[in-house]
Amino acid sequence: MSDVDGPADPPSGPADALGALGGESESYTLTVNGRSASVPAGWLGESLLWVLRERLGLPGSKNACEEGECGSCSVFLDGLLVCACCVLAADAVDAGIVTVEGLAGEDELSDVQHSFVDSGAVQCGFCTPGLVIAVHDLLDRNPDPTELEVREAISGNLCRCTGYGRILEAVRVVRRERAGA
Repeated sequence: MSDVDGPADPPSGPADALGALGGESESYTLTVNGRSASVPAGWLGESLLWVLRERLGLPGSKNACEEGECGSCSVFLDGLLVCACCVLAADAVDAGIVTVEGLAGEDELSDVQHSFVDSGAVQCGFCTPGLVIAVHDLLDRNPDPTELEVREAISGNLCRCTGYGRILEAVRVVRRERAGA
């Protein structure tokens, strides 16, 4: 390339970058929040997180560490809590995926989401979607966890703003509400 031609357009994402290198792509369909979502010409090495955010326009799951260490990208995959950054999207084809956007009805908040807002557990909001998913997972499995069990359940989610006190209070509120107390 000569200087006259100008710089080449940078790839817009992993699929473009690998496509230029001869990476394989394929169209597939995911089931996300109870709906079919088509992924046309997706690079087979794209993470579920990338596909959810960049291809399907679901920005709730956050991209922070890309190593499964921070919990910001947590989603349910066939009912199991997973870090979407560590799952290949193409491997989730026959699975049911639930993101933070799919926990309640459209334009509604779940009880956990309401409690996070009401308890002040949402500060910068970056970790909140992953924490909300983790709390749903815990309370669906164990409706009356001890504080130690709550701390253990959210230990894979890093939050730099709250100090966790307000998050723990939000969990206590939901636990009491679900118990009818």
